[in-house]
Amino acid sequence: MKKFKILSINPGSTSTKIAIYENEKEIMEKVIRHSTDEIEKFENIYSQKAFREQIILSTLEDNNIDLKKLSAVVGRGGLLKPISGGTYLVTEEMIEDLKKGVLGEHASNLGGVIAKEIADKIGKKAYIVDPVVVDELDDVARISGIPEIERKSIFHALNQKAVARRYCKENNFKYEDINLIVTHMGGGISTGIHKNGRVVDVNNALDGEGAFSPERSGTLPAGDLVEMCFSGKYSEEFIKKRLKGNGGVVSYLNTNDMRDIIKMSEAGDKKAKIIFEAMVYQIAKDIGAMATVVSGDINQIILTGGIAYSTLVIDAIREKVGFISEITVYPGEDEMSALTFGALRVERGEEEVKKY
Repeated sequence: MKKFKILSINPGSTSTKIAIYENEKEIMEKVIRHSTDEIEKFENIYSQKAFREQIILSTLEDNNIDLKKLSAVVGRGGLLKPISGGTYLVTEEMIEDLKKGVLGEHASNLGGVIAKEIADKIGKKAYIVDPVVVDELDDVARISGIPEIERKSIFHALNQKAVARRYCKENNFKYEDINLIVTHMGGGISTGIHKNGRVVDVNNALDGEGAFSPERSGTLPAGDLVEMCFSGKYSEEFIKKRLKGNGGVVSYLNTNDMRDIIKMSEAGDKKAKIIFEAMVYQIAKDIGAMATVVSGDINQIILTGGIAYSTLVIDAIREKVGFISEITVYPGEDEMSALTFGALRVERGEEEVKKY
């Protein structure tokens, strides 16, 4: 079997993760931490490019990685214009949109940019895989209820797509032939219905839709939210923080760590117990709702993300939705392998590369 060596790059707000894979085997992974002082020197995300690239190159050199032996470089996709899922070639047009931040600034915008810089040095191709802006919604799923607002697809696309493909590979299915419900449970929670290889409906996990999560409010009573916004008691910044970052579990219990909430609940804390039960209740409702999209024709429910390590959470969800389908659990979020395998499929000719 031909060996492909892939460098994967995943920039975060205070770290840059890099990994080297030879085919499916990881041979190196490093998390490069960046201090607040280092990051605050830069006026915006894009201006960090040279700083982060140099650290990546130095780390590779320190670990005796020969760039010339790489087959390709893949970076985390950023806030681009909405695109369908898959592996994309990094082009100048894509870099321009990442540089401008067409849908906002985020550290992941640097993933494709730095991948292209390094790939160009060795005459190889650079890719991104399933960014958060993957949009495969059916037209009917875009309708919100008022013409001024259209529902958006922003979710944990990289991990949702990766575990869906993993399930299919392990069980001899073609992703394009079956229907799956995938729920990612981390700081944000997203539940998507994967119909014949497309995520035709999913909650906007970034801006506050679906189940509330450790850090996000989820769907709120619209009338009460409007009153809150115009009451004069709260700033726009406060409201936005309540929706994302300081909403959900942390707003009730002052912690976003589900391990703490479970311990509090088991110790008899009634408030922690009802908040835990309410979060599970809402996740289960989202899974049930997604089953209706395909009239109940579900091959499997997949639970993933950091919270999926909790057997208590899994058992509670299974009790409510087990009648819909069997459940497979893939705890955690292995972004580096998801990025690598996307590039690997293209390099092997198993999947056609997409153009932005």
